[in-house]
Amino acid sequence: MSDSPPSPGAPARFDELIARLGTDPDVHVGTSWGGTPDLRVSGKIFAMLSRGELVLKLPRQRVDHIVAAGDGTRFDPRRNGRVMKEWVSVPDARLDGWPELADEALAFVRGLATRSD
Repeated sequence: MSDSPPSPGAPARFDELIARLGTDPDVHVGTSWGGTPDLRVSGKIFAMLSRGELVLKLPRQRVDHIVAAGDGTRFDPRRNGRVMKEWVSVPDARLDGWPELADEALAFVRGLATRSD
């Protein structure tokens, strides 16, 4: 969302997500772009930490809602204006909302994996 440095709380909060969601036998920790940890279900990333923000895969309509509410921005991994429509970046200022959003992302991606099986 901004170029200001992330708060030191962002990595710790993401570690909490890893600890909580990692108890699910279908969830695995991987390494995403830039070598940062991510959370995966059925081999697909549903949450990762990027530039101190939580990046999540959610339905496009949900991403639209989060962006419209001012709680996040569409994820632009290359910072070139080419955003990913089903990915949202939520700043560390919204740390309290991260667990619920991560749960939504897990359910969404798990559902996608189930449909493709």
